[in-house]
Amino acid sequence: MQISEDVSSDITHNQLKVATFNLFNYLEPPNAFYEFERIYTAQQWAKKQCWITDYLKQYQPDVIGFQEVFSIESLKTLLYEAGYTYFATVDEPQIIDDFIYKRPVVAIASRYPIIQTCGVQYDDALLPTLGLNADFKYSRKVLRATIDLPHLGETDCYVVHLKSKRSTIDIAENNDVTPEKRIIEHLRAQIVGGWGATVQRGSEATLLMSEIITRRESSQNPVILMGDFNNSLTDGVLSNLLTNSLRFAPVIDSKAFLAKYCLYDAWDLYVNSLTNNALVKVGDSRVDESQPTRTPTHYFGANSSVLDYVLLSCEFDASYDDSFYDVAAYNTYDRHLINPDFDIDDQSTDHAVVMVTFALRS
Repeated sequence: MQISEDVSSDITHNQLKVATFNLFNYLEPPNAFYEFERIYTAQQWAKKQCWITDYLKQYQPDVIGFQEVFSIESLKTLLYEAGYTYFATVDEPQIIDDFIYKRPVVAIASRYPIIQTCGVQYDDALLPTLGLNADFKYSRKVLRATIDLPHLGETDCYVVHLKSKRSTIDIAENNDVTPEKRIIEHLRAQIVGGWGATVQRGSEATLLMSEIITRRESSQNPVILMGDFNNSLTDGVLSNLLTNSLRFAPVIDSKAFLAKYCLYDAWDLYVNSLTNNALVKVGDSRVDESQPTRTPTHYFGANSSVLDYVLLSCEFDASYDDSFYDVAAYNTYDRHLINPDFDIDDQSTDHAVVMVTFALRS
């Protein structure tokens, strides 16, 4: 777990904290998530509520993007009691059989005023170019909240939960087929359905980035994109989110304008900040210091990966002359994943919580 500052320090306008938080089946009993028997007991629900509240008290993020929200009003109340006056969603979960919930939504909470919210649309004209059908939809609505943040003013904060890696093909149990035939069906579903999920996830990211650029051009607002991306940014599927160069464009134009429309991984900005600060301390001499290692945010069996991200526009990049903030700290809260205490963590979440701290540039 990376902790790079005293996270219990008082909130000031010289410091800003933004977090992304996958709540993992946040559904108040007696409702069920996905299947009729998956219902929290009163004790389990109280423990889950307490776990969330404890995190908020300890780390004090100013803006939080949430994923896997079923019980919207319950979360809104919990956050209000924790000091978050402003809260928004742009969608509702699906309910079947009166009490079984599917398709959780994203939400956002803030200590600062939320000026406007909307569900992000996309340009229908781009669908044929991407080889997508006219009925394409985001697997989960993307939320955009414009928040009046200190020193930045109106800032567009996007919360996403991109398509998971779960196959898009469901295999019905059929006891009339041979074991070999059943294996073949699952293998085909994994190959074809897994690629279908990848295409959906990559298309969501591409269409969203196009909309972010369009919105940025018209509003000139700083941008924060946060959430559960269900994919590493390094394997190419989501690479469009971090495009930072242009082919065949005049170099002078690229340097002059491109930076304003690119997004940057908060982790990279944090590492750059550490490096630059070290160089400043010793003048122009280079310091041979080992770079910090990024902590995974999700574990599946023996595998681990970073799935939860905060991406930022140039207003948070200290190397950009007109930036307002520097990424001063990057915290991945994962104790419940790597060293859980059952009495405390058994109703927590299957993701780490990622929080980025910004310091106002002097």
